[in-house]
Amino acid sequence: MELFETIQARQSVRAYQPKEVSAEDLEAVLSAANQAPSAGNLQGYEIYATRDPAVKRALAKAAWNQDFLAQAPVVLIFCTHPERSATRYGKRGQQLYCLQDATIGVAYAQLAATALGLATCWVGAFDDEGVARAIDLPPGQRPVAILPIGYPAESPLRRSRRPLTDLVHDVP
Repeated sequence: MELFETIQARQSVRAYQPKEVSAEDLEAVLSAANQAPSAGNLQGYEIYATRDPAVKRALAKAAWNQDFLAQAPVVLIFCTHPERSATRYGKRGQQLYCLQDATIGVAYAQLAATALGLATCWVGAFDDEGVARAIDLPPGQRPVAILPIGYPAESPLRRSRRPLTDLVHDVP
């Protein structure tokens, strides 16, 4: 799929078919996330992947009962790794760069999944501690986004976007 078509095709899907995501497709999505730019190329984030039904149910509960998480064949959890960024950038790396690194990794994963005919939904509404418990997150890391991945079982209506004239501001 051409890049701009992929960007246009990506949308949030909250219903998934019970069809498994192949190991090859998952690796392609993870490889795309790994190609995302990061501050100082430190990649101050970690990706946790699960297919385990019990873990997915725990994640759905931690995400304030967003049950579609448990329905997806694969769920990725993107987490900051502040100490990786701090090695070069100190406090700014701990507080900002690792967060930016993780979020751009999620965006690359979403676009790769879309290009493969898979669907995703960026989930940012969750209890951090509940997610950390569900995946046994090491101390010091923080969950940033949960990304369910699967074949779509719905075709949501497209939502409108702000016009560029409202979004973009020229600076003299």
